[in-house]
Amino acid sequence: MREKIRELLTSLSLKGMEKTLDRELNLAEKEGTGVAEVLYRLLCEESAHRQHRSMLYRLNDAKIPYDWTLKTFPFQKQPGVQKSQIMSLASLSFIERAQNIVFIGEPGTGKTGLAIGLLRQALVNGCRGRFYNAQDLLDELYASLADRSTPKLVRRICNYPVLLIDELGYLTLKPEQINAFFKLMGERYGKTTTIITTNLDYPDWYELFQKKSLVDALLDRLKHRCITIKIDGPSLRAPSNSKDPK
Repeated sequence: MREKIRELLTSLSLKGMEKTLDRELNLAEKEGTGVAEVLYRLLCEESAHRQHRSMLYRLNDAKIPYDWTLKTFPFQKQPGVQKSQIMSLASLSFIERAQNIVFIGEPGTGKTGLAIGLLRQALVNGCRGRFYNAQDLLDELYASLADRSTPKLVRRICNYPVLLIDELGYLTLKPEQINAFFKLMGERYGKTTTIITTNLDYPDWYELFQKKSLVDALLDRLKHRCITIKIDGPSLRAPSNSKDPK
């Protein structure tokens, strides 16, 4: 009978139940557990298996380049960061409110580490998200202009409840890239969360994007629902801390 059950579980792709079938049935025989309880335990195992598989898919889909978490961030080495503020953000209520987060600081101060930590926290808790290096994102937007797939790309990126744009700094941008980026940010406004790390304070964005009217509109929308965290502290890139977040 066990083999027949196992064959059915395999055909139905109930892998969580299949993996724990023998254990649960052996336990039931030993303890005299009722049928309902055995079935409940097996269903719990299946649910846990699917949740874990879903989490792994979200982590893989997010394309995060580092294994950093909020637990691994060296708060003790960065006095420019308030740990209490970051851990409060870890509740992820900012995502429910479709708020943005902008980390501003010099290179090496931990902006990327904190941003990735929050993104990973969201992924583990069931939220879909995506990491993009700023230059890669802008290049992908520019490339999409060639086959007129920009609207499709923007829609796909907007489907992520959390988008992390890393290292928005002194980039060489074409007007078409700037326009596509502003289109993306406009579509996400008020609906989803965008996390940005940058070494540029807001006034410096005018030099980066070069179009005052568009930057005015971008900053107006971005800062309307935004938590700005300015990190004024030392670099974490000392030789002995080569694995520390940047």
